[in-house]
Amino acid sequence: MAKNHTRYGVLTMLFAAIVISTSSVWVKLADMGATAIGFYRMLIGGVLLVLICLVQSQRLWREPKYIKWLIFGAIFFAADLWFWHRSIQFVGPGLATVLGNVQVFFMTLFGYLFLKETIGLKFFLGLSFAFAGLFLLVGLQWDGFSPAYRLGVFYGLSTAVCYTGFMLCLRHSQSQANALSPMANLGVLSLICAMILAVVVVTEQGSFVIPNLKSGISVLLLGVFCQVVGWVLITKAMPSLPTSIVGLLLLLQPAMSMVWDVVFFARPTDMIDVIGLLLVLAGIYLATIRRRVRPA
Repeated sequence: MAKNHTRYGVLTMLFAAIVISTSSVWVKLADMGATAIGFYRMLIGGVLLVLICLVQSQRLWREPKYIKWLIFGAIFFAADLWFWHRSIQFVGPGLATVLGNVQVFFMTLFGYLFLKETIGLKFFLGLSFAFAGLFLLVGLQWDGFSPAYRLGVFYGLSTAVCYTGFMLCLRHSQSQANALSPMANLGVLSLICAMILAVVVVTEQGSFVIPNLKSGISVLLLGVFCQVVGWVLITKAMPSLPTSIVGLLLLLQPAMSMVWDVVFFARPTDMIDVIGLLLVLAGIYLATIRRRVRPA
């Protein structure tokens, strides 16, 4: 029974990682303002998560002191999506996702500096691999990139920083006594994030208009499958698997995002890019053997 349970968990994680890997593709295909895409993703995902919680009679509210951390998390997540969606538009789904996943290094550094967590040799080895891989992916051709492409690279790294803030706030809220369920936390946070992004769209004088059927399907799939289905499957499968296996399986997300970029958007890719991607993924895995990597 244990083997079957583990096998089911592995298959579930693989499917969830593939589902989540498509999120950057839907952003690219939506053909809308980057902030508006984030708004619809959070609104659709948040509404569905809250509805699931209501059906399951899960509590959705705590005292303001608790909700405060969800608000902080929503601010970081809104910034994350603001940077990431623009990075996708500037450098493509694959590289933007890979850059966002280096958040594991920022998480580890935060733990070392402020939570007195130890850093082992594997972290420094992983960091070296990741830096070498990123250099192969973007450093070798930096002078030949357009200003927009360079900005997209910085946006991708900014995504990683903002996601670190989001994860820290969410982790703090879930560590509280009588915390809401993980699904309720994410549902409430998503709706708060949607409101923040709505304000940003108005401030930017952007548009909420969904221009065509392709855009509508893209934001719907982004909200339903990437924000809800993928996340729910991951949270269900995680408890049955070792953290090292979880980290390894979730690396399929940035890897597949790069594959989708090549297949659907004809991203120019040579052997140097492949080696760079493998080095980054190996570095992330080494740094997350005792940690879980990001579902995007």
